[in-house]
Amino acid sequence: MAASQAQLVKDLVDAGVHFGHRVSRWNPRMEPYIHGKRNMIHIIDVKETIKGLLRAKRLIQNMVASGKDVLFVGTKRQARHAVEEEAKRSGMHYVSERWLGGTLTNFRTIRARLNRLEELEKLWQTGQIETYSKKMKATLQREMEKIKTNLEGIRKMDRMPGVMFIIDTRREHIAVKEARKLGVPTIALIDTDSDPELIDLPIPGNDDAMRAIEIIVRELADSVIEGKQGRTEKPEEGQQAQQPRRRSSRSQFRAEEGAPAPVGGTEGNVEIPAATPGMPAPVEQVPQEQPVAQGA
Repeated sequence: MAASQAQLVKDLVDAGVHFGHRVSRWNPRMEPYIHGKRNMIHIIDVKETIKGLLRAKRLIQNMVASGKDVLFVGTKRQARHAVEEEAKRSGMHYVSERWLGGTLTNFRTIRARLNRLEELEKLWQTGQIETYSKKMKATLQREMEKIKTNLEGIRKMDRMPGVMFIIDTRREHIAVKEARKLGVPTIALIDTDSDPELIDLPIPGNDDAMRAIEIIVRELADSVIEGKQGRTEKPEEGQQAQQPRRRSSRSQFRAEEGAPAPVGGTEGNVEIPAATPGMPAPVEQVPQEQPVAQGA
């Protein structure tokens, strides 16, 4: 583990994850994550980067193991390819082209557009599109491509994600606001010009270095895959937990098998006192005779 972590630190430093923005562009709230400055450029503390990355990996693994999904968000040119590739590899949702306002807060409308995409694709699959005019066919083609470009990554997302990973919170400020409004935990790669207080778990680092982004997203995607392996183990535990319930039902059945004789007797006892008033008399006479004998 120590060797792999040392290699991870070396790869991140070689990728330039420690380079921040110019001193004049810094956000004072990023001061705890800044190591110093060189040539009027802030240098990010790599220890804080590794600490944030390890915490983010642990959080994502626990979230995925509990059955929740992760949404990767990165629409800038440097992050677009890495986000799409790693999200597909891990089987999670992503937004790599453009964050549409209301993607989370107005999810019903987004689902309606995805349903429209399925309708358009059926026209091509069934060949029904050939019955339309050439102009209408071109119009529907453009509509389908536009929806697919913006919403292809969240096509299978039928519920709110358990956690969001965002690259460059200044660019994705709408996504951050929607996540905070709905209470979705956020993990973000933030540079020295960002506000870490808007993020639940910040990872300080260079959000413009393509190699650094690829390394961080790959590490988080590996945590997603590890968390999915935990999902497959939990159903087996659930099946084991259901076995005692079957035993309890059998024990009840066995109790019912032995119960008919006493149950019939109790039903007879309930009816007998009403029909034979002589039965309760001995029970009342016994406690009355005992104290009389003791007094004599």
